[in-house]
Amino acid sequence: MCDICYLKSHLFRLEVCGLKDDNWIQKLKEKRLVYGISQNRLAVTAGIRREYLNRIENHKVQVPEDVKVMLMKTLDKLNPDASLEMLFDYVRIRFPTLDVESVITYVLGLKLEFMVHEDYGFYSYSEHYVYGDIFILVSKDIEKGVLIELKGKGCRQFESFLLAQHRSWFDFFVAVSCFKGVFKRVDLAINDKIGILDIPELTKKCTNEECISVFRTFKSYRSGELVRRDEKQDMGNTLYIGSLKSEVYFCIYEKDYEQYIKNDIPIAEADVKNRFEIRLKNERAFHAVCDLMAHNDAEKTAFDIINRYIRFVDRVDGKRRSEWKMNDRWAWFLGNDRKKLKLTTKPEPYNYEKTLNWLERQVAPTLKIAIKLDQIKGTDIVEDMIKNANVTQKHFKILEQQAVPIEEIVKQTNR
Repeated sequence: MCDICYLKSHLFRLEVCGLKDDNWIQKLKEKRLVYGISQNRLAVTAGIRREYLNRIENHKVQVPEDVKVMLMKTLDKLNPDASLEMLFDYVRIRFPTLDVESVITYVLGLKLEFMVHEDYGFYSYSEHYVYGDIFILVSKDIEKGVLIELKGKGCRQFESFLLAQHRSWFDFFVAVSCFKGVFKRVDLAINDKIGILDIPELTKKCTNEECISVFRTFKSYRSGELVRRDEKQDMGNTLYIGSLKSEVYFCIYEKDYEQYIKNDIPIAEADVKNRFEIRLKNERAFHAVCDLMAHNDAEKTAFDIINRYIRFVDRVDGKRRSEWKMNDRWAWFLGNDRKKLKLTTKPEPYNYEKTLNWLERQVAPTLKIAIKLDQIKGTDIVEDMIKNANVTQKHFKILEQQAVPIEEIVKQTNR
């Protein structure tokens, strides 16, 4: 290729790249403005200087591909519709009745025949019914009555039933009230998906008296492993504000680290970075549910509680604590410069994934060796074990739970 041809080819490539850059910059800027994100916030979150971002948006610098990808990913994380989500993470309700079938049928909206019955219980209850992680405990003492307990997974599984029943959590709470249910505990969880909360920073502020609170105590934990394996060298931070024995306290922790330890999900790939949990018991739980039912506004209920008990500020020497300015990150979390936060549901149908994981980790290696030994020795020990295994009524019930469509399990309720 002659020099002139090479020069023309090179100029053409530059023109094409320039057009691509123009389109990308326009898209970046438009998206940032639609989200209502300032150049400064995007730059700080992305870890670059605002001046550099300004030069990018004004077409004054060429942008490397890795920077383009990083800026777009950062901007997606700052999407005001996706930065925070709120959901129920724990619900415990007691009913002053011994009629467990009515509670299951008319409150939960489920058919009793699909529940697994166990003739033992916990929390001093004598027996219980269970579907996945949805527990209904039964006592012969009317004072204890019937207890519904939904932990994290139980809440997600129950949301699958609510969806099939065309009901919401608010409809469920109305049914609970009709049956004179007593709220023993309700946890509202706020998932921080982009890292608005900085738990080490909040812990430091508690230590430095930059947390103005009705609570008198806080506790901070940093969890990890005694022996570091492979790349697992990060530590998870948890901050409790308020006494764990009181009827209201807050738990703030690094959810991404928890998922890393429990499910081996890389921290960088976790959907949720941090979690802020409002844990309410007895009277506090009752009043929170009353507020939810009165206003149908989960954000109002949650942040009214938070604002009543704590406020993080930045120290200003020479001024009284009451005059210290609210911390910017905390103000953002509370609602400054973001869209309204709605209650989120994440229906997750019950499956036996936990059992399969246990089989894979604990049983499969030994089973594989046993099968190989059968092959070597010409025996049928493993096959005979499976053939002669004692399958109980409980196992058949679990099989039925997995095989029957969810629409057949729910009892259609009147809204």
